[in-house]
Amino acid sequence: MDLMPRTIYFDYNATTPLDPAVREAMLPFLGEIWGNPSSVHHVGRRARALLDDARERASKIFDCKPSEVVFSCGGTESNNLAIFSTTQLLKPKGRHLITSAIEHHAVLNCFDCLEKKEGFEVTRLPVDSEGLVSVDDLKKAIRQVSILVSIMAANNEIGTIQPVAELAAVCRERVVVFHSDAAQWFGKEPFKAIDQFNADLVSVCAHKFHGPKGAGLLFIRSPLHPDPV
Repeated sequence: MDLMPRTIYFDYNATTPLDPAVREAMLPFLGEIWGNPSSVHHVGRRARALLDDARERASKIFDCKPSEVVFSCGGTESNNLAIFSTTQLLKPKGRHLITSAIEHHAVLNCFDCLEKKEGFEVTRLPVDSEGLVSVDDLKKAIRQVSILVSIMAANNEIGTIQPVAELAAVCRERVVVFHSDAAQWFGKEPFKAIDQFNADLVSVCAHKFHGPKGAGLLFIRSPLHPDPV
């Protein structure tokens, strides 16, 4: 008799198993292709060519420029890069930031840090009983000195899909940079192109949709060029 317990896994919002095809695609980079893509010798140049190819393919899926794709080590780094680098770039214009009360801690902790240590003021928008951020609340919250709004595309705990395109349109009209943490969105909702978020910055995390842990991506809409951090 098999006494091993049967596992039924319901935690896909936390992480997903690696797809066998993805594992197969990764194998060369765990073996013969190990060069530093910044090196000038042929071992490094080979790695760089394949890295550039990966960026090109990602940009085709997103329907954006390859230069708008920045690879990261995951969702947290993508969120941190989007928030910290944008605020460093734009702080001469103002120090008011807006987010929601139900963001992932990878976003909330960034705003807490900027508020406590960098002198920024943060407005944390409330949500309704279904976890939705009000477009009207965002309109009321934006000020002359607002420089960044960050609202997630889909919530990791209750599954709320935010009206990010509408929220982003408000920001575009008021010339405020809009970031969306879309880690929970990819692989669950229909996708055509990155433009459907209408955002300046979009964070993506591979292990949420059958990719490897330790891989992520930040879309940065041109001509925005945040300070490297």
